[in-house]
Amino acid sequence: MGSAEDRRASDPSTSDWDHALPFQLDALGVRGRLVRLGPSLDAVIERHGYPLAVARPLAEAMVLCATLATSLKYDGIFTLQLTGDGPIRLLVTDLTSDGALRGYAQFDSWKLAVALGAGNQEAPDGYVPKLFGTGRLAFTVDQGQHTQRYQGVVPLEGATLADCAHTYFRQSEQLPTGIKIAARRTAGADGQHHWHAAALMVQQMPEFDAGRIDIDREQREDDWRKAVILMASATEAEMLGPELPSATLLHRLFHDERPRHFPRRPFAARCRCSRDRIDRVLRSIRREELADLRDPTGRVAVKCEFCSTEYAYDEADLDRVYASAA
Repeated sequence: MGSAEDRRASDPSTSDWDHALPFQLDALGVRGRLVRLGPSLDAVIERHGYPLAVARPLAEAMVLCATLATSLKYDGIFTLQLTGDGPIRLLVTDLTSDGALRGYAQFDSWKLAVALGAGNQEAPDGYVPKLFGTGRLAFTVDQGQHTQRYQGVVPLEGATLADCAHTYFRQSEQLPTGIKIAARRTAGADGQHHWHAAALMVQQMPEFDAGRIDIDREQREDDWRKAVILMASATEAEMLGPELPSATLLHRLFHDERPRHFPRRPFAARCRCSRDRIDRVLRSIRREELADLRDPTGRVAVKCEFCSTEYAYDEADLDRVYASAA
């Protein structure tokens, strides 16, 4: 029979999820991508049992992370992080260049209940100010110890996560960029609830790269506005509907511009934690300072925030860890 996850992975309605589909509108001098997440969101969100008001921002952040990461050329880890003084204190998601996606959130349950009001469980539209308060949005590209990390940081300004991303692109003087994000939790045919999220991004190409050096500035601006209007016309139902394949959606939105597709970039929920990594973390702490990490049995217990895997160390394990550091 197989597990529920196995059955869902083989379901045709899920086969068009967990990937980025890059495309280009040559007639407008615009490139873009459509990113859709499904089973990978379930693997992350349902594992933690987050309340709906936390799960939706995390779903949107994960699809934004995948969208921005796949627009860059890097070999390493792209991380998106939101911090604030509101009910959701921290939200982190990252994507490796080989497609491993993960994320987690930290929040104050009491503050969240007060912010939502009696009887409300879902994040309201325009949730950023109410749920995150004053804070910042940071993007980090880490390509290893022998390369310089790149980080972009902007204030959390805007009602939605897409608004905050637009703030980043404006302040960092990047190419003009438009982003639209949608996420929702729905009941599936298997009787279970499932998360879906999608993002559409369009970005104006440099004139030389687009082969449009002979196009005047006014025409370029008109073409850019047209691309943004067409992108914005996508409805939530179109972006999240399993019956509409990604390529079909792009054709529906941009058919007059004849969108050119490129190979898909697949994703999978996969954590990078391991005992070796935890060993290295422990070696960075003096052994006598591990008291706060000990459980009632006296073992040192370290839990991965992303996947909830717990790594336990007895005294013999600690002897091994600290002997290798000598």
